[in-house]
Amino acid sequence: MNHFISIDQLTNQQIFNLIVNAEKYKKGKNDNIPKQLFAANLFFEPSTRTKMSFAVAERKLGLEVLDFHAEESSIQKGESLFDTVKTFESIGANVAIIRHRSDDWFTELESGINIPIINAGAGKREHPTQCMLDLLTIYEEFGRLEDLNVVIVGDIKHSRVAKSNAHALERLGAKVYLSAAPGYEDESLDYPYVSLDEATQFCDVVMLLRIQHERHEEIYETSSYLTKYGLTIDRERKMKQHAIILHPAPINRGVEIDGDLVECGRSRIFKQMKNGVYMRMAILTHVLNEWGSIDENSIKEC
Repeated sequence: MNHFISIDQLTNQQIFNLIVNAEKYKKGKNDNIPKQLFAANLFFEPSTRTKMSFAVAERKLGLEVLDFHAEESSIQKGESLFDTVKTFESIGANVAIIRHRSDDWFTELESGINIPIINAGAGKREHPTQCMLDLLTIYEEFGRLEDLNVVIVGDIKHSRVAKSNAHALERLGAKVYLSAAPGYEDESLDYPYVSLDEATQFCDVVMLLRIQHERHEEIYETSSYLTKYGLTIDRERKMKQHAIILHPAPINRGVEIDGDLVECGRSRIFKQMKNGVYMRMAILTHVLNEWGSIDENSIKEC
């Protein structure tokens, strides 16, 4: 089964094909799937950008959206993830988009599910659609990924975004660096750690992460975090002229980034959000085509 679970399952050519297709959607290609298909958005963790951009992407493609609220579902009665997904498959869903707190929830669905699954976030392990929209945003900026210096800054230990992006960027030829406060490092990621003061002077991309308190066993004090480890105005001024700022959001203004920098000239944070719709359109059509639910040659342009 060809689910969209990890960037690792894609070849470099497939990654660039998705970037090209997302750019086509962004430039106004307005495809409409010529038959009724249903997309189930199964989010077991809170989400704004990912869930809503999938919903917009689905509607732009002409898919019917099956919404889901975990707190009102039979999960509260003890239903398993497998049985929930199997239920949606049985009532007619053609694709399931899933976010779950478990790092390896998809192993429960490796057999017995007969519709494509898209990973919209797996615990601390993977966030492949966020990674793809980040790659699109960087590629649009520089026209390449190779030989760029990218630093990922923040709560590396608890971040699925950091893991997906670090592996993908390295594969595609970028030089990846990490920057984290003590205790936020991830020893499983074999990339050099640098201070943010160092990174701002040579990196082309500064990718910020929030502190993921919901995944911590104890709450850390953040009153001095910005000054010590975050992107202050002074650090931003030392960035290379062409360098850009990324952040997957939600943003904690005044913690990992000075609030005045969120919408500054080098910030691409809201562009990332916009790109999320087009990249998820590309991913949806990719998996539906792979599974034979649609024929890309038969998709109608409106």
